[in-house]
Amino acid sequence: MGSWRQMITITFFVLTLGDTALGSIPWRPCTADLRPLDFLSRVLPRDADQPATSFTGPGGGARGGGGVQLVQDGGLRGAKFVGPHRSLSFPASQLFINCHRFPAEFSIIITMKLDHLAPKASEYIFTMVTDVGNRLLLGLKVSRDRLHFLFQGSEARKKLSFRRVSLADGRWHTLVLALSGQHATLTIDCGMPLEMVHKKPFPTDLSTEGSKIYVGNRKRWKGVFSGLLRQLVLLPGSDATPRICPSSNPRLAELAVPAIFGRLPVQVRDNDATLPPYESEVRVIMGSNPSCTGAEKGRLWFDIQKKGLYLCDGAAWMPMLQDRERLDYVDDHQDVFTSSETYDIEVFHVPSMGLFAAMAHRSGRPGSGIYRWNAGRFQLYQNISTCEAVAWKHFTVGKKVFLAVSNSRGPVEGGKEVSVIYKWNFKKLKFVRYQSLETHSARDWEAFTIHNDTFLAVANHRKANGDHNIDSVVYKWNAGSKSFEVNQTLLTSGAYDWESFSIGPYHFLAVANAFDGVSTFIESTIYIWMGGAFQPFQSIRTLGATDWEMFRIGDRFFLAVANGHMLYDKGPSLYAINSTIYELDMLTQMFLPFQNIGTYSAVDWEFFTVGDDKFLVVANSYDGATYSLNSVIYRWQGYEGFIPVHRLPTIGCSDWEFFSSSEGAFLIYSSAKQPLSKVFKLKTN
Repeated sequence: MGSWRQMITITFFVLTLGDTALGSIPWRPCTADLRPLDFLSRVLPRDADQPATSFTGPGGGARGGGGVQLVQDGGLRGAKFVGPHRSLSFPASQLFINCHRFPAEFSIIITMKLDHLAPKASEYIFTMVTDVGNRLLLGLKVSRDRLHFLFQGSEARKKLSFRRVSLADGRWHTLVLALSGQHATLTIDCGMPLEMVHKKPFPTDLSTEGSKIYVGNRKRWKGVFSGLLRQLVLLPGSDATPRICPSSNPRLAELAVPAIFGRLPVQVRDNDATLPPYESEVRVIMGSNPSCTGAEKGRLWFDIQKKGLYLCDGAAWMPMLQDRERLDYVDDHQDVFTSSETYDIEVFHVPSMGLFAAMAHRSGRPGSGIYRWNAGRFQLYQNISTCEAVAWKHFTVGKKVFLAVSNSRGPVEGGKEVSVIYKWNFKKLKFVRYQSLETHSARDWEAFTIHNDTFLAVANHRKANGDHNIDSVVYKWNAGSKSFEVNQTLLTSGAYDWESFSIGPYHFLAVANAFDGVSTFIESTIYIWMGGAFQPFQSIRTLGATDWEMFRIGDRFFLAVANGHMLYDKGPSLYAINSTIYELDMLTQMFLPFQNIGTYSAVDWEFFTVGDDKFLVVANSYDGATYSLNSVIYRWQGYEGFIPVHRLPTIGCSDWEFFSSSEGAFLIYSSAKQPLSKVFKLKTN
């Protein structure tokens, strides 16, 4: 395992320990009037462009890993913590050099944003913990309506709690907590201070030897701070309130903010009627496509139809502030009546022929249908005989165009099961049978290339005797025989789906394992291509997993799993369960949970983009009582993750596919309970 880590390297941000000018000056006495000490700067990179480190291979790290992300919110940068990690801590000895005691008088300044907290939940803003025994010496944590300061007294741990403090409201706040003897004050957004007198004073002999300071956590997953931190400063020896208050922006009052966050953006007040002198000279042309020559150079043109602002450079209009295309609503476009229920749809292009959709039909007669997009609608083009087809996969080898079908049973009861690869015949203008491969209740084909070699992986679900723990097969294209041959077998448990993807130079293959013969609560595995074969990279517990969907947003990589249902031994089946989106964490080199989404026997995720917006649509198929359910479109909201924006009525939804044509952008879904598939048009503004 360890050698694989050294073999794999991917560039990413490394979170190194660093000091700012404010935090690099050591203090000498314990309670002198000292410089501010910026905790955040010690656990963040020096700048946003800091180079990264390496990405390890299979088994890369345990669940104790985590890290931090820089998040833009409301024009401001903050740190978001995704778990405890050694880089989010530093030895207390870096601060307490000449005196190994925490100062008896001090202030803590925090600028934070927290969206919500469960009623009984609490999260740590920072802690000081001993290396031996993991004993909490000092900490600051927040709950829904309280702020708690904990410290180790001479006999027992003490806690100061400021009540009726509502900080989890989705807004930025700056707090100053000042302690001196028995007195503690809390000032929020430069308002009236809240005062508290404790029975015993803060200890003057709190030793810091052999301890570390953890930012955003307490050296464990429970209680990791889920909001954003912009400022976390310790000021020994004095109350910091007069140093930052009053402030023109009290919610963002600053004493020492990490350089990587930058300064506050310049804001124009709504009541500021004073305009720069040059604004009286700015002229904006209205209308449609006015001329842009040397005479108009420097002029602005506002296109009313496109809602775009353009600047003339003397030759052409350059876009300056153009409205993005956005998804407005989803409209019924076409009902595609099929010969039987449909388990899967594959949308693809054939050169010189246009757009097609292959539908995997349950009925063998007349088989599965191949539909062609014509004048903005799908029309039946070809029928192919199949045996309870479950999925189609389109791929190419050179100029050859193929379709592979997953047949879930044999042509006759108890007969040999085969799935078939079809090839497009450019003379006959249809798909013809090309190669047959023995499969076992095949649920999915996945095609991919590695180093110019083409591979085809089949998800074998179970054998005829009911055994779900069987081999699925990875085939490789043999250019000599012009056929697919077995390259590798992988033991799977009721495999339902394969998903291939690449990150940098590395190739991955993820299997959705649905059932092991006893339970659906089993591990699905992500494999990595190493030394000419796939090796286990990471296993993730799933619940009757039916689909993996990999997607990328910026420099972030995600894997969404569709969890079908929860079943253990002979217990009841649960269909209303969470499906989970995982994100690749570059520090631990593992996919870690990013967001849970409530689904109803989910069988498919589909990621798509409209303009600059990113979306996920889920196929909800069954809730334990009915197949008539809403499938949901979720939109990417950055820090908030994916939020629901559209609900579409579906019946036994089994698959979603996104496609675009000259007529616009569309979604199509298949029904496993009705001989009907529906096409929706995505309306944009």
